Amino acid sequence: MIVFGGIGFTAPWLLVALLALPVLWLILRAVPPAPIRRRFPGVALLLGLNDDETVSDRTPWWLLLLRILAVAAIILGLAGPVLNPQADQAEGDGPLLIVLDGTWAGAPRWPQQTEAIEAQLTRAGRAGRTVGFLVLTRPDIPAFQSADVWRSRLAGFAPAAWQPSLADLEKAAKIMTELPAFDTLWFSDGLDFDGRAVALDAMQSRGNVDVYQTAANVLAIAPARYEDNVVKLELSRAAAGPEREVVIQTEGRDPAGNARILATVPALFEQGSVNASAELALPAEMRARVTGFVIAGQRSAGATTIVDDGLRRREVALIGGRNDREGLQLLSPLHYIEQALAPTADLIGGSLADVLPANPDVIVLADIATLSEAEAGPLMDWIESGGMLVRFAGPRIAASDISRIDEDPLMPVRLRAGGRSVGGAMSWGEPKSLAPFRDTSPFFGLNVPDDVVVSAQVVAQPDPTLANRVIASLSDGTPLVTRKPVGQGQIVLFHVTATAEWSTLPLSGLFVEMMERLAVSSAASTPDAGDLVGTTWTPLRVMDGYGVLTDAGNLPGVNGPDLINAPAGPRMQPGIYGSGDRRLARNVFTDESTLTPATWPTDVTVRGLAVAAEQPIAGWLLSLSISLLLADVVASLALSGRLLTRSNAAAVVLLALPFVGQPITGHAQINADAFALEATNEVSLAHVVTGNAQVDGIAHAGLVGLSDTLFFRTSVEPATPIGVDLETDELAFFPILYWPITPDQPRPSAEAYGKLNEYLRSGGLIVFDTRDADTARYGAASPNGRKLQELAEPLDIPPLEPLPADHVLTRTFYLLQDFPGRYVSRDVWVEASPPDAERIEGMPFRNLNDGVTPVIIGGNDWAAAWAVRSDGAPLLPIGRGYSGERQRELANRFGVNLVMHVLTGNYKSDQVHVPALLDRLGQ
Repeated sequence: MIVFGGIGFTAPWLLVALLALPVLWLILRAVPPAPIRRRFPGVALLLGLNDDETVSDRTPWWLLLLRILAVAAIILGLAGPVLNPQADQAEGDGPLLIVLDGTWAGAPRWPQQTEAIEAQLTRAGRAGRTVGFLVLTRPDIPAFQSADVWRSRLAGFAPAAWQPSLADLEKAAKIMTELPAFDTLWFSDGLDFDGRAVALDAMQSRGNVDVYQTAANVLAIAPARYEDNVVKLELSRAAAGPEREVVIQTEGRDPAGNARILATVPALFEQGSVNASAELALPAEMRARVTGFVIAGQRSAGATTIVDDGLRRREVALIGGRNDREGLQLLSPLHYIEQALAPTADLIGGSLADVLPANPDVIVLADIATLSEAEAGPLMDWIESGGMLVRFAGPRIAASDISRIDEDPLMPVRLRAGGRSVGGAMSWGEPKSLAPFRDTSPFFGLNVPDDVVVSAQVVAQPDPTLANRVIASLSDGTPLVTRKPVGQGQIVLFHVTATAEWSTLPLSGLFVEMMERLAVSSAASTPDAGDLVGTTWTPLRVMDGYGVLTDAGNLPGVNGPDLINAPAGPRMQPGIYGSGDRRLARNVFTDESTLTPATWPTDVTVRGLAVAAEQPIAGWLLSLSISLLLADVVASLALSGRLLTRSNAAAVVLLALPFVGQPITGHAQINADAFALEATNEVSLAHVVTGNAQVDGIAHAGLVGLSDTLFFRTSVEPATPIGVDLETDELAFFPILYWPITPDQPRPSAEAYGKLNEYLRSGGLIVFDTRDADTARYGAASPNGRKLQELAEPLDIPPLEPLPADHVLTRTFYLLQDFPGRYVSRDVWVEASPPDAERIEGMPFRNLNDGVTPVIIGGNDWAAAWAVRSDGAPLLPIGRGYSGERQRELANRFGVNLVMHVLTGNYKSDQVHVPALLDRLGQ
């Protein structure tokens, strides 16, 4: 390519033809224009006369210029002109090797990198160079092929969820040194890694090297930790820079099983700092549904951290001493523990021999003093493997000799005989309150109520290790709760009963918080490689470079120590691994990981990924040449006087007809008639066009799915649904109008509101769907709810009420009590019933008005549940497993009831249907 004045030419040799333009000028100058013919009878007198000198008239200069410009435009167009040409290394000669880091760090900018590679392939193809690809995360011998072949394969490249290892780079260097000479374009992801210099030396030994790298900073997030009743998150960035705030999204599932963003929390990188942190307090029930944390806007595996057993809902086994006071629930040694843990943990009952095989996270023993050897041995093994044993004192422990002289292995401290109580041998003057928790206690940060007092307890023997084992004490320093670590687990002792006999602690909210913290802290810390020796872990779900988890398929299992120590790679992919009922998350970025920006030698050219698009202008120049030639024809006809004659006037008129526009009213009338015919041939469902392509597409697909359901299950055979423009389309053709709400859709005009009010008054039904799981509650608690209030304000909407259980919508075709869509919410608003509506004797419902409610308002995103693809399969996932399909079925049934209601009114309220309805209702 040769560049002249900012314009490149791919076939510059054709420009030599421009040298012939002066010769062409002289030739055209010598050719006269055609003479003008005039009929004159006297010319007959000149017949037979010869003129000795003939001088031809010359062509006008402007016509010559027109013709020269036309020829010049043809020459320039055929020379392949390119505006904004990018002449760089890809324009050289010989093979070209494109090297990709191919790591997760490049995932957020992978589309931009692909565009830059495609531009380089275009230039290499223009230069006739063969191209090969080498991906450092999976190095293999490159195949040098034409650029066009690789352009069709670009979509097959994707970032990996790991970085190239030193072995990968040494393998890549060996491959490159064995290839003939080539130039290299290295597309770097911006991070440094071991062995990069080895690969660079191999590339430079074969030819020139250019590096393409984005200036954007790389962000990553470390695995979440649960400490002090909050989730702690640590973030890193590759290079220090100005102050920057990012948002961390908490991903999980809602109660219906749908994937959602459960919470968000900001994290701030201070100026000049490469680290940031955030803390997130989540209720235990929500914490159990968390699947991971993601840095918003950073679509990569490093910006995603997945969670394993660390935040899941705990299993707690409860075992109490024999209770002779049968039936007195409040006196049961386990009653208050059950009440405290039931909302946040899965409780298991049974004997110790029964619960140990279930491998619970916590075992609670309430006033059980003695364990047999057959029980104590397996229990100790379970604790050493990471379990937590929580014991409560009581009369049996106080009366026993357990841990009196020597510390019992299953007790955290030695105990004094007899205990201590108000009025006893070791008497208190009055019940004692609790002291504030120390910062080393798992209970640190909990408020101690003044009404929590202790009147009796078992007392710990003084011991050199006692101070380190106390995690809660009384106001006089007496230990109340003690703990000792055993292997990977721990043993905790409450020196009071689990009932209200010795203290008021079980009656307080503090007891609930203390038990919850103990249940959460029961999870063992991340195991060391030595703890996993002899175990095999099977990959369940693996993560790609974008941070998306997919099924692991039949990937082989890995050894336990490798799961901790082996670097991530094709054989050790990040994801969720399982062994028995345990789950471990192997994340891309760990607490020990660091991000180091890539630096390059001064002899290596580094460019950004931003590629200025080349603009071929050959087509424009050739079009200009054709236009100039047409102008030349017109000018020549005009000069010869033959432009407008009776013989060619008709041809001129015919040529001009295609450029004459038809009256706009005619088009509008034709379009309006076609729209009316389409909407009235069959019953047609309609949705309001919001301007959001995704929402409108789902709404249309939803009505297609509902129409299919009506066709197969009822006598209604709807036509293809129609999207209506409130400003231009007639609404009277449609019995029902589905209106999805988006926060940014425009407000209709006054004329459109006039049509909407007329539509409502004439029997039409509008279904407003805020699609926000009804968080708006028909109010302004969400952006969609606020938009609904704004849109509905000018409408003539009657008073509304939550859909009553005896409304005809619950029985127009199916008997329903729930009306789910993609979300589940019982709150659906309809026209309020008349104040005097009363139930008639013998009827299971009130005597409501016979009209159809003009408005239905909800937020369950019904269209998403109805939506189907072109092959009839569901378009969007709803829930999980059978419950999700059941939810979709109920959504379809609600849609059927909706359409039957608007088509038939309240006919199911007629007395004639009462026997059948009573039979179906079982009354």
